[in-house]
Amino acid sequence: MKSTPFTGKHISLGAKMAEFAGYNMPISYSGINDEHATVRKNAGVFDVSHMGEFILKGPDALDLIQRVTSNDASKLKPGQAQYSCLTNEQGGIVDDLIVYCIEENSVYMLVVNASNIEKDWNWVSKHNNRNVEMHDISDKTCLLAIQGPNATKILQPLTDIDILNLKYYTFVKGTFAGVENVLISATGYTGSGGVEIYFEDKDGSADKIWDAIFQAGSSQGLKPIGLAARDTLRLEMGYCLYGNDIDDTTSPLEAGLGWITKLAKTTHFTAKEILEKQKSEGIRRKLVGFEMIERGIPRHDYLIKDAEGKEIGKVTSGTQSPSLNKAIGLGYVTLDNAGLDTEIFIDVRNNPVKAKVVKFPFV
Repeated sequence: MKSTPFTGKHISLGAKMAEFAGYNMPISYSGINDEHATVRKNAGVFDVSHMGEFILKGPDALDLIQRVTSNDASKLKPGQAQYSCLTNEQGGIVDDLIVYCIEENSVYMLVVNASNIEKDWNWVSKHNNRNVEMHDISDKTCLLAIQGPNATKILQPLTDIDILNLKYYTFVKGTFAGVENVLISATGYTGSGGVEIYFEDKDGSADKIWDAIFQAGSSQGLKPIGLAARDTLRLEMGYCLYGNDIDDTTSPLEAGLGWITKLAKTTHFTAKEILEKQKSEGIRRKLVGFEMIERGIPRHDYLIKDAEGKEIGKVTSGTQSPSLNKAIGLGYVTLDNAGLDTEIFIDVRNNPVKAKVVKFPFV
C-alpha cells in the first residue's frame, strides 16, 4: 500500500486505517456521525492526497481537453475551475474530474480520481496527437480539503490571500502557512463550503502546513475527518461517486450530468454523437435520489423493484444520513419510475422495503 505524506499523522491520531485506491487512508477518527456533523456545522480536514493531478501544457492543451472532456473548457479564464467528465466511445464515463485553468489556452491541471489515475492518463495520452506536454504530478502533490462553513475563517490568518471571498470554483496561488506556490481552490465534495489546497511535498511543507492548520483551528473545533464521513457528506448532496454512481457504462445524461455535457461546443468530443442521440431520443433510465419509508439501509447493487415486484433498477449508493437520521440512496431506475414521490421498493436481503423518489440534494 502507498502512503500519503500525512499517513503518520493519521496513525498517531488514532485513525481507523484501511486500503483505498491502493493507499493506506484514514476511514474515521472519532466516528462517522461526529465527523459528519463537524463538517456540516463547523470545519474539518480531509487528506485527499491520493487524488491524481496532471499538468497539460502547450498551444494545443485546450484543444486536447476539449476533445476528451464533455464540458466546455474554452469558457475558463485563469483562476477558474470546472467540473467535467471524460467520455468513452460508447457514451460512458471514463472518469469525472476538475479542470483548472492555470494559463489561458496553454496550461491546465486535471484533477482525477485516485483509482483512475493510470486509466485516465492512458486515455488522455491516447488522444494526445498534437504533442501536448503532459506531466503526471500525482505522487509529489499534497491535497488537503478543509471543508465546512467556518473553514475559510479558520484558515484566513495563515495567508495574505483573501480566501474569505473566494468564489465557488475559482482558485488562487500564493503563500500559505509560510509555504510558497500553494494553490487554494474553492472546491470540495461535501456541499458545506471550504477550500482545497494543493502543494508540493518538499522541505517539510506537508508537516508545516498540517501543523499550522491545526494550530490555527484546534481551539475552534477543527478536526481531522476520514473518508467514511466524506462519503456520507457527498451522498447527502446527491454527488456522484465514480465506481458507484457513474462508470464506463453510465452516460452523463443518465447520471443527471447534462449540465456538464455541452453538446453545442464547437470542438468535437468523444461520444458526442451518442449523447446527441440520447438527448433527442430520450434516455431509458435515470439516476434518482430516494429515501426509505420503511426501515432498512440501501446498499450498492441492491435491486430496486416496483409495487408488482418487477425489477426496475439498482441501488448505486446508500447510507443512513447523519443529518436527516433516515436512510437515503441513489440508484438508476427506468424512466417511468423516476418521477418525484414514485413509490419504489429496495430489495434488502430478499425483503422488499418501501422507499420513494425524492429530489436531491437531500439536505
